[in-house]
Amino acid sequence: MTTPFPFTAVVGQDDLRLALLLNAVSPAVGGVLVRGEKGTAKSTAVRALSALLPEVAVVPGCRFSCDPAAPDPACPDGPHEPGSGAGRPARMVELPVGASEDRLVGALDIERALAEGVKAFEPGLLADAHRGILYVDEVNLLHDHLVDLLLDAAAMGASYVEREGVSVRHAARFLLVGTMNPEEGELRPQLLDRFGLTVEVAASREPDQRVEVVKRRLAYDADPAGFAARWATEEAAVRQRIAAARELLPQVRLGDGALRQIAATCAAFEVDGMRADIVMARTATALAAWAGRTDVLAEDVRQAALLALPHRRRRNPFDAPGLDEDKLDETLEQTSGENEGEDDPDPDGPGGGGGGPRPDAGPQGGGDTSARPESGEDGEPQATGAGEQSAARASEPFRTKALSVPGIGEGAAGRRSRARTEHGRTTGARRPRGTLTKLHLAATVQAAAPHQRARGRSGPGLVIRRDDLRQATREGREGNLVLFVVDASGSMAARQRMSAVKGAVLSLLLDAYQRRDKVGLVSFRGAAAEVALPPTSSVDAAAARLESLPTGGRTPLAAGLLKAHEVLRVERLRDPARRALVVVVTDGRATGGPEPVALAGRAARLFAAEGVASVVVDCESGPVRLGLAGQLAGELGGTAVTLDELRADSIAGLVRDVQGTSRRAA
Repeated sequence: MTTPFPFTAVVGQDDLRLALLLNAVSPAVGGVLVRGEKGTAKSTAVRALSALLPEVAVVPGCRFSCDPAAPDPACPDGPHEPGSGAGRPARMVELPVGASEDRLVGALDIERALAEGVKAFEPGLLADAHRGILYVDEVNLLHDHLVDLLLDAAAMGASYVEREGVSVRHAARFLLVGTMNPEEGELRPQLLDRFGLTVEVAASREPDQRVEVVKRRLAYDADPAGFAARWATEEAAVRQRIAAARELLPQVRLGDGALRQIAATCAAFEVDGMRADIVMARTATALAAWAGRTDVLAEDVRQAALLALPHRRRRNPFDAPGLDEDKLDETLEQTSGENEGEDDPDPDGPGGGGGGPRPDAGPQGGGDTSARPESGEDGEPQATGAGEQSAARASEPFRTKALSVPGIGEGAAGRRSRARTEHGRTTGARRPRGTLTKLHLAATVQAAAPHQRARGRSGPGLVIRRDDLRQATREGREGNLVLFVVDASGSMAARQRMSAVKGAVLSLLLDAYQRRDKVGLVSFRGAAAEVALPPTSSVDAAAARLESLPTGGRTPLAAGLLKAHEVLRVERLRDPARRALVVVVTDGRATGGPEPVALAGRAARLFAAEGVASVVVDCESGPVRLGLAGQLAGELGGTAVTLDELRADSIAGLVRDVQGTSRRAA
């Protein structure tokens, strides 16, 4: 077995190590989500933690790791008689991003269940992870329904597999750890809330610390066993401290004063629901146990807030992570009087000893955002150079009308366009291609019924064979590639239009986040077009690029369309199942390059010929309008909406779905 990198040899990352250790002490905390850039020891720390967990005793031969002292009475391999068992190391099970539902929860043989009445069940990763660690790298790229399944199992401590009335249940209690790079896309707020703690990690900017990271990594790569041996004493100390904290945990007292501080903190930061209060209480209790105390102190509550609240107060992907620590301290100070005489602060703090991180280490960052360029007194952006103006500030985002791609796709699960998916309403049946996942019972019975006499069946019941099985076809929603093509020319900057334009695109980006789309951004101005952001799942990255987008110069509309066409061509090679929706934000003018109008028309007709769904957001304003955006929409084979019509609460027109070419749809 590969020797893991020692947990205590990880340089820095105090918050990450503390959050993992608190979950090791008290799995009821609910797991941890680790957010950070690539190369910040996220995976290394998680894999190292498994070596610190105490051994678990299991019933010999049980595939579900039942505890011999108190075996699960509903274990599919049971029933087991209480008694002694064999010890084994705690497992760390990794869930691949591309895993199927059957691989996660287990597979039930429907054919044998229907024909023989036998519950033939093959355990999945949830069973393997029971009483250990379930690690999901790049959890933000995992399909939503898989995230729902594993989070439900983590919350209930059990996994249920049901296929057409045949069900299997088994225990599934594990430490859930997810890691993600925010640049690759965010998790939905509902899913973020299901993780107990969250930690933001970043590479150190201190040269000495970076040097130490490199030294240790090179030493480990050269001799993993020898490097681990040099850290064996520190590892043993932390292992013993985890075991001691687990034994002490039931004795820790969470007083009314600490509970009031927890409630006041959650209320002050306007956290939805009650899960945050419960997680903070469990975290503060685990912090006290980790420090070797039986009383929860104010510093435990403060540290618990820094770990449990940042991801619960984000309302959309454009909100900065982190907590206002001054506000946190003020809230705790206001409620500290109720704790007087009840909690005696420990002058040494809850940290110290054992080789573990200090619990009072606050998160990095703090949630500050960089200032945006200011506009002039008249509202127009200040000029920064010849033919170029500084970036305009976006107006407030709003809820947009629903835009979708026509037809039925087969792309990644999402919430925008109709698609054939594994989850959704049943629309028909077909023969299974590979493993049967969703049985269409009526179609299966209908297929088997005509053959019963030939199969020797004359009485009640059916003889069902594999050829009779029918897979249910389902229709749900898919996520699309929403490619924004934004006119940033001088005409768009006139009359303060760019602020409204950016506000509209920001609104569409927020809509794309909620619908699980990929997004890309192409801008054109002056003499050329550029890919401001290649297609990505990170809509906050797109928002940042949009915010800094400068304006000025002529309008090379054709160049913008051709650049977008090239982006789509490359993206089709990477992800052919994901359909595209092109959103052109312009007033329709074309003034850049030779024969700008004719060339723009030819470029637009490329999209129409390929049946690419498109919409033109008409940014033209003023009493006299040329209607050029509408003409462009016709050549694209799409439709045009004004900025006012884009609003979901607009009464200017009915909700408009994006129309592809009518010739292709026919």
